[in-house]
Amino acid sequence: MASLDFEVEKNNFREFYNEKYETIESAKNAFIAIINSILAEDFAISAITGRVKDRDESLKKFTLKYQSKLEENKEEYEIKDHITDLIGLRVVSLYESDVEKIKDILADEFEVIEITDKIKDIESKESSFGYKGLHVDLKLKDPRDKMREYSRYSDFRFEVQIRTIIQDAWSVLDHKIKYKKSIPLPLKRRINTLAALFELADREFFSIREKTIKATREEKEKAKIATPSADEVLNVFSFLAIAGDLFEGYEFHSYKVDGFVSEILSYGFITPSEFKSIIDSNFSHVEKYKESIGETPTRKHAFNPYTELRHVLYQSDTNKYQRVLYNSQRNKFSEWFKDNPVEK
Repeated sequence: MASLDFEVEKNNFREFYNEKYETIESAKNAFIAIINSILAEDFAISAITGRVKDRDESLKKFTLKYQSKLEENKEEYEIKDHITDLIGLRVVSLYESDVEKIKDILADEFEVIEITDKIKDIESKESSFGYKGLHVDLKLKDPRDKMREYSRYSDFRFEVQIRTIIQDAWSVLDHKIKYKKSIPLPLKRRINTLAALFELADREFFSIREKTIKATREEKEKAKIATPSADEVLNVFSFLAIAGDLFEGYEFHSYKVDGFVSEILSYGFITPSEFKSIIDSNFSHVEKYKESIGETPTRKHAFNPYTELRHVLYQSDTNKYQRVLYNSQRNKFSEWFKDNPVEK
């Protein structure tokens, strides 16, 4: 029952918090699972985390932010109704362009109570610094709030902070910087410069991603319509253009591609056209070897595209690419090759 008696309402909130804590914790975990399932397919997400706000921290927030105004207006209150971030989630994406898109998807999936764009709020003020991200207050909505596994969480609102990795890093550092308001101008300028560098890093990261996508697309088109120049060295983009068509549907993870191309180049200079020629000349024979060894349940997927390409390179030049296979792989393949030479 709402009142203007802070001591009564403080005790009521403590009782509510203690009684409901386990349910609130379960709700937090459920909301993380729901959001993860919604976003996982379409976005590069670094992390989705959550926390239940500490009881005394919640009371302190209410005292600082709401108590005076409510009592001045003689507006009765229950403290729990004013702690909008009792359940707080954080979605950390890789790219700045995804922040707004993630917000739109969450707005479709949940009931939106309030949206606070702290990025625009900060960027609109010359003297302000910090890089906070986008905050969205949400609740479950139909049909999810009627589902048996979620219905007991239907009354809980929760705050989702949507940030990029760079924004998240700056926020952590920003909280550690003391005396940000009443400090000498030179120090304030240095903090503003630091904040600007973080913002620039975010934009450059996104720009590099866009140029990477463009370069990959251009290499695929080049592979279809033209022969690469003789002095062009194999790179991750030309590798993906060739290998992507060869192993359609296989997901080549960037960090593995980067390492594999670097390894190929460690054996000597090779152009995309030379790499493609090696594949064209040797791939079908390695395919026969792959079929001959089969895949037992314990060896399932052991002969993946990287392994197959290693065998292709080794077959093309056993001296140059001698170390591209493990000893056991090389010996087994060499034995088979004696009885199954390439038909001329």
